[in-house]
Amino acid sequence: MSEVRLRPLAEADLVERTRYYRSEGGDELGGRFFDTAIEGLRAIERMPGSGSLRIGELCDVPGLRSRRVTGFPCGWFYFERVDRVDVVRLLAYAQGFATILGVLDENW
Repeated sequence: MSEVRLRPLAEADLVERTRYYRSEGGDELGGRFFDTAIEGLRAIERMPGSGSLRIGELCDVPGLRSRRVTGFPCGWFYFERVDRVDVVRLLAYAQGFATILGVLDENW
């Protein structure tokens, strides 16, 4: 198992997305999103290499992996390191993440 570290933007994204779902669908939806997002982090922790490299390749960010938050149109974006997993963002797929992720690189 690899230690998962959320970068400040990833933490802020989690808070923002949870607030969004809470405002759109109430406390139950916000809570369900948060719990599902955290379960996604646990899955990354257990098997960091299981995340897809496809979006990283399309955005020209080598080594960037992604894992969808089950049931929601968003995903975690992260780099697998030797000693940890650096989670850099939690983005909705409608956010134009290609532009957002274009400023990342493997050393971020």
